[in-house]
Amino acid sequence: MRIVANGRVVTQDDLHPFYEDGAVLIDGEKIVEVGDRAAIEAAHPDAEFIDAHGGVIMPGLINCHTHIYSGLARGLSIKGCDPHNFLENLEQQWFAIDNKLYMDGTRACAYATILESLRDGVTTIFDHHASYAEVPGSLFAIKDITEDLGIRANLCYEVSDRNGEEKRDQAIKENADFAKWASTQDDGMIAAMFGGHATFTLSDETMDKMAEANNGLTGFHIHVCEGMNDVYDSMENHAGMRPVERLLQHGLLGPDTMLGHCIHITPDEMNIIKEQGTSIVNNPGSNMNNAVGCAPVLEFMRRGIPVCMGTDAYTHDMFESLKTFILIQRHNTAMPNVAWGEDFQMLFKNNAAMASKYFKRDLGVLRPGAAADVVVFDYPTFTPFLPENVQGHMLFGFQGRSCRTTIVNGKVLYKDREFVAFDEDRINAFCIEQAKKLWGDLNDRVY
Repeated sequence: MRIVANGRVVTQDDLHPFYEDGAVLIDGEKIVEVGDRAAIEAAHPDAEFIDAHGGVIMPGLINCHTHIYSGLARGLSIKGCDPHNFLENLEQQWFAIDNKLYMDGTRACAYATILESLRDGVTTIFDHHASYAEVPGSLFAIKDITEDLGIRANLCYEVSDRNGEEKRDQAIKENADFAKWASTQDDGMIAAMFGGHATFTLSDETMDKMAEANNGLTGFHIHVCEGMNDVYDSMENHAGMRPVERLLQHGLLGPDTMLGHCIHITPDEMNIIKEQGTSIVNNPGSNMNNAVGCAPVLEFMRRGIPVCMGTDAYTHDMFESLKTFILIQRHNTAMPNVAWGEDFQMLFKNNAAMASKYFKRDLGVLRPGAAADVVVFDYPTFTPFLPENVQGHMLFGFQGRSCRTTIVNGKVLYKDREFVAFDEDRINAFCIEQAKKLWGDLNDRVY
């Protein structure tokens, strides 16, 4: 057994939300007790003690939308890349990267993304992958890295027509093969969705092939109306239908499906999403960086549409997304008193519900029976830290790099700011080697 103690415990459990001097007792892969430190330590004197050093003990964070394939892009400058709009940004940067991403590059991207996530207190990711230089086996390669490093991961492949029918069919098969394999796993560490890029790169034939190959295995994970390209393409080339209407027509919506972004959808499309029980995942920092607009999340949630929070790999720090969301929503509405409740609902309730559904475990909460995903954040406060102002401290004081310790499924991966379950130096050396190769391929030079 392990006891995580010597800090404030923020459980995200409405029944027992806060312990001033609390402890979390872990037995194997599950939490067996959460409560006052003195009582738990007295009852379990032989348990391994993990010292929170006066920090904040809380559930592991969940990122509902990221892109492992961008893992080697930090600092990259592609010759001739000068995008003036979202489509040009995709074509000149992101499509260019995934068209040069071979299997070792994919592995390195996975290592880099997961290291950063664990360091920021993220214990579960929903990834949307693309590596059109080498498609077959890519999700299984990423799965191997998730197992090596110990993070929970829901994986899918980004089906698209942009590289022709052969590559499209490989992507469809990769999704189906991986989803079938994942359906046989019961350890709660790996899951699958069926990925699609965006409706403007998905023909009607491709959508039908996706639905046929999936055949009810899992839900779909698709970008929708991130930029206006989706809207223009759909209206001009599909009999005036909107993107969400196309997804409905081809059977790609439903309670297991999650739509990324949804910035430029109409009230009628919102009604369809609501009626189908489909979720949306918002990525505020990425949306601002790509200059694609502000998603009407407040209206989504007013209509009862579940909205999760992701990063789109713009960052791996979920607290950065928490801060950015409230800023963009208040700026967009010109109202300084909105988005607080929705912000915390997305990150701590809706993300937990989505992850719990797919991993068939109680995630995103500290309570008996929940999965033992526990993180510790250093937070030396100079103002009172009370049950009623925890959210204020998180919004204005927390950041990912304040994470001290990360435990996933009961396994200590990162302790006192050092990775203890694997060799970080070895991983970094491999990532740098692969980054130089990728950058060289993109720029026709040696790094």
